[in-house]
Amino acid sequence: GAGSRHWTPKCPHPATFSVILRPTFACGGVVSGESGFIGSEGFPGVYPPNSKCTWKITVPEGKVVVLSFRYLDLESDNLCRYDFVDIYNGHANGQRIGRFCGTVKPGALVSNSNKMLVQMTSDANTAGSGFIAKFSAAEPHERGDQYCGGRLEKPSGSFQTPNWPERDYPAGVTCSWHIVAPKNQLIELKFEKFDVERDNYCRYDYVAVFNGGEINDAKRIGKYCGDSPPAPILSERNELLIQFLSDLSLTADGFIGHYKFRPKKLPTTTVPPTTTTVPATSIVKPTVALCQQKCKRSGTLESNYCSSNFVITGTVITTITRAGSLHATISIINVYKEGNLAIQQAGKSMSAKIIVVCKQCPLIRRGLNYIIMGQVEEDGRGKVFPNSFVMSFKAKNSKILNALKNKTC
Repeated sequence: GAGSRHWTPKCPHPATFSVILRPTFACGGVVSGESGFIGSEGFPGVYPPNSKCTWKITVPEGKVVVLSFRYLDLESDNLCRYDFVDIYNGHANGQRIGRFCGTVKPGALVSNSNKMLVQMTSDANTAGSGFIAKFSAAEPHERGDQYCGGRLEKPSGSFQTPNWPERDYPAGVTCSWHIVAPKNQLIELKFEKFDVERDNYCRYDYVAVFNGGEINDAKRIGKYCGDSPPAPILSERNELLIQFLSDLSLTADGFIGHYKFRPKKLPTTTVPPTTTTVPATSIVKPTVALCQQKCKRSGTLESNYCSSNFVITGTVITTITRAGSLHATISIINVYKEGNLAIQQAGKSMSAKIIVVCKQCPLIRRGLNYIIMGQVEEDGRGKVFPNSFVMSFKAKNSKILNALKNKTC
């Protein structure tokens, strides 16, 4: 003990020793205090299949919960349908703050009270070692300049990054603005000034806009960064969620955006125009008439660029034929126009799923590189029709695509 020169350390009991080295996490639990850690069952081992684990977090009264993922590795799916972690405000029937899967960690998530609920669900096939996250207590609105976000319900208003316009936004913030209009109205959104750290895939700092009231990649309208403001956005229904995230490094001026409610256009009873364009939202089946069209791309790169929802270059990595259509996974080289295309990311590599409606037309082969333009379905998959513009991609095409990317349609 103290003061004894001949003290020799006692060998700890082997069981307690292993516990010191590696805390094991149970399935869910009730945790409270100023800060602490939660982790998936058995982390860092593979999490068990077919399970649902719930953690209830409580920090001292008057504070809010901030949750930061230190590690995230769940089966990846662009809609997070299989294994996922859900985060909710409060302990019962609270609003969902977000759903996450794959390996891309979200920024800090903040509850609107001193309670937060975290729920992890896994299906029969597991993949990955789960997650570990730190929770801590923060003063509501007292993160000073760091604070931003909130619920906006007035008929018009604006929102901006912390410190706007005096200084750059700070590093390491997450803001979510939830705009809610009356049931029969839509929301129009415009960014006036916009400057967010630039990256080809907006991986570091970005603004993402979602239809509805939660972070859900299936409903993402777009993800934006760089210094040109996104085009005006109109919601599908009466709710929009705007998420701004900055990582821990470079920052920039930030942005200011404005929104206003507008009435839904009443359906008119005029005769529909007889056009042959296929609406991008409907699931299109290959029909004999469609698939007997001459397989011929018309127009030029430039003329097709503006009329397409998405424009990417990439390598075809998998193809499978289903019901007369070809379903392909494209490993992305570059995104020139994202539209609502669902893009998955694992580490630095990005991919997207596309459907060539008539499997022979246009013909794409595994292992080859293409420029692909097309429309996007509601579920975020790209649709390529016989008249869509697809051509093999050579390095020399990059110059013209970059030029098109910078011109406004």
